[in-house]
Amino acid sequence: MATHSSMVHVRMDTEMKQQATAALAAMGLTASEAVRLLFHRIAVDQAFPLELKVPNAQTRSAMAEIDEMVKSRAARFADADEMFAELEEASRQ
Repeated sequence: MATHSSMVHVRMDTEMKQQATAALAAMGLTASEAVRLLFHRIAVDQAFPLELKVPNAQTRSAMAEIDEMVKSRAARFADADEMFAELEEASRQ
């Protein structure tokens, strides 16, 4: 079955478009992807979805750390026991 597509044309302030496009890029999305995602969630949920935000510095750091782990194919912990031990230590602080 062939998929049909159609265009959505939106008029908006140029400065708003530039700011939104920059924020979307920081989230790893294009404007077209964001609109498709928005429409998909609205159709599935029959409601306006929660807002997406640019990750804060701590989240960006964690994301970068994960990207490095994936690239190097090396885990941060040798095993689950080591991970839980660090989590317990961090919870005491």
